[in-house]
Amino acid sequence: MGDTGITTLLRCLLVVLAVVDAAGTDYLAKENGGWHVSPSPSPSSAPSPSQKHPCLDNSPNMTENTGGEAGEVVHDYGGLEAYVTGSRHAGCCVILVSDYYGFRAPRLRQIADKVAYSGYYVVVPDLLYGDPYTDDPARPFWLWIMTHSPVEAAEKTKPLIAALKKDGMSFVGVGGYCWGGKVAVELSKTEETQAVVVSHPSLVVVHDMNEVKRPIEILGGESDTISPPLLVHQFEQALDQNKRVDHFVKIFPKAPHGFACRYNASDPFAVKTAEEARADMIKWFDKYLKQH
Repeated sequence: MGDTGITTLLRCLLVVLAVVDAAGTDYLAKENGGWHVSPSPSPSSAPSPSQKHPCLDNSPNMTENTGGEAGEVVHDYGGLEAYVTGSRHAGCCVILVSDYYGFRAPRLRQIADKVAYSGYYVVVPDLLYGDPYTDDPARPFWLWIMTHSPVEAAEKTKPLIAALKKDGMSFVGVGGYCWGGKVAVELSKTEETQAVVVSHPSLVVVHDMNEVKRPIEILGGESDTISPPLLVHQFEQALDQNKRVDHFVKIFPKAPHGFACRYNASDPFAVKTAEEARADMIKWFDKYLKQH
């Protein structure tokens, strides 16, 4: 099959996965030569036609004032536009991959600044190429995602990683949120990075864990209906069988999908949960990026 055929097949698969997520039906993953049905939310938890896909709940306020940005936007870093923050002399870099709403989300950039404050050079690339999801009813989610493959995005991240290493970044980690979680998982299957952290992932299936080659941390939410606890525990079981990598899995009580990057800033519990998730991510990167 040629590249065009593979791309078309991949996009069709992504549409199926998106519809499966939206419908709240079973997750499918290929394991041990056969198809395995992962536990999923009950049909009663599925969104009605008038409800949003859970990945799109609590969409970010793009004009939110988070206290200013410590970094800057560069227009060509490894072929990508990106928000960069922290010292270029850090020697260790963290790439943060956005959810469906893209790299301009103020709270995501605030997270990047805080990770940079912990001693990292942080890059938030625009892997949606200026075309984030915008809640436009004229362009429904299932149609939008057809042109935004996280697998393709992972491939397009590799030149950025090469550029970072050329600029003196000896160790590179990747943190991904929702859609970006799938990007991070795809990169964990390669030799490109030293460690990855995945927060409330979307489009990740159990079979992905069999191919992970790098230390991986998975942060899930108890109330997440996209990657519910039963599915996250299946990720953990698959990683237990994958003897090649260290892994850590954590479920945050009462946390919904998006809890790490699209939380309600006026809710003290939500803020505390997001801060704990960020601290866990930094601790994982400290272990694998700084202790060499």
